Amino acid sequence: MLLTSALAGLFYSSLFFYFGWVSYRENEKRAAIRALSIGIVILLLFLANYYFTHKYQTEIFLTFISVPFITLIVFLIPTHKEINKIDENPNGQIDERDIMFSRKLLSPGTQLYDEYYADKPKQKKPDDIFRKLPGLLSEKSSMYEPFTFTMASAIFGAIDDMKDLVDGEINHIQEKKSPETFSLLLKNWLIKQGCVSSGIADIQDYHYYSYVGRGAEVGKPVILRHKFGIVFTVEMRKEMVDCAPHGPTVMESAQQYMNVSTLAIQLARMIRKMGYTARAHIDGNYRLICPLVARDVGLGDIGRMGLLMTPQLGPRVRIGVVTTDFPLLTDRRKVNPGMINFCDICKKCAQVCPSNAISFSGRYDINNVHRWQIDQEACYTLWCKLGTDCGRCMAVCPYSHPDTFLHNVIRQGINHSSLFARFALLMDNFFYGPKPSPKSAPEWMNRLQKIKKNMNMSSQGD
Repeated sequence: MLLTSALAGLFYSSLFFYFGWVSYRENEKRAAIRALSIGIVILLLFLANYYFTHKYQTEIFLTFISVPFITLIVFLIPTHKEINKIDENPNGQIDERDIMFSRKLLSPGTQLYDEYYADKPKQKKPDDIFRKLPGLLSEKSSMYEPFTFTMASAIFGAIDDMKDLVDGEINHIQEKKSPETFSLLLKNWLIKQGCVSSGIADIQDYHYYSYVGRGAEVGKPVILRHKFGIVFTVEMRKEMVDCAPHGPTVMESAQQYMNVSTLAIQLARMIRKMGYTARAHIDGNYRLICPLVARDVGLGDIGRMGLLMTPQLGPRVRIGVVTTDFPLLTDRRKVNPGMINFCDICKKCAQVCPSNAISFSGRYDINNVHRWQIDQEACYTLWCKLGTDCGRCMAVCPYSHPDTFLHNVIRQGINHSSLFARFALLMDNFFYGPKPSPKSAPEWMNRLQKIKKNMNMSSQGD
């Protein structure tokens, strides 16, 4: 029995050693040190119980063995409360002119500016505040860094150059394809291209904006009424997101907007060549609300921070959508009560939000949808100060951990049990911190900075 005790100690400690090794590889130094320390302590306790004879050896051994298993069984008992209103849909449509990106484009003295604030006078005061700030990717912003800001600006500029490619000519000869076969082919192709997830939506009126808020057609009603939508997500690399709110995060954000844009444009063009209408929806040129479409095909749910929360990567994704009249086999929404209930108790995104834009309160009914509401004016105003799209909420979300075996086991436990979810949150705070600090830029970027510094020193020496 004592030998069994020593072996059990080796097993339990090895779990923490494994966690420490995984954390080290993920550049989570705090988690790695704490996990390795706990593993060593556990191993020493079991060995001490094995080598030093005393009358309670058997009792201690049985305690060591039974407590973890009993705890695991208790935590895995399904205890999640059911989510009410799982099929809620918004009443009416959102006007794109009301979103912050559209309001930012309004220029004082123009007709659009005068008309908008005549209709929405309450918006003028907060909007005047962010207009006085440097703005996104500005050299005068507080987080300005030449390489990352210039790269992000170049990427967003390239996406803007692609705006005329979202639609185009349609082949007058239609190819006949089975909706079931073609739907499966499209979704598998997107996954093969590196997408995290994909699905096909039955597009509803509330998915579309009511009026165009940006571009040449600003102020015009959205008349697009495709019935089907192909939606997909791509990953934002964690090593870049972890730097939030610094430059690497906005550079990664721009890059993944570019990736979903190129995939969407390619996909829409292919469908048009088959003789059907198709439009790609890309950054700055949307006609619908991508997170709502992704939610309705089961790719995730809208979380506390107002972003799509995916089961695999939490909010650490960007979304692409192609709408079409090609008849497709649609997917249905899959509600994940575990993830929403975890969002309800977590609040880490609200705790670290520099602008206090994320609410600590529970969900409530907004336009017939039971959800959270962020303060978009406060959030965007901070962006205009920093020069980046912040991303602190995304970086600290426990669901943003990598899509690996260890983290997926924990996600499954969270999805299964509210007790496990609370325990997982405590452990996340213990190992990673309740308010994790931004990480430094990835090593490859640091090497570039060192090379640049050495070159500058050499030129000064000459």
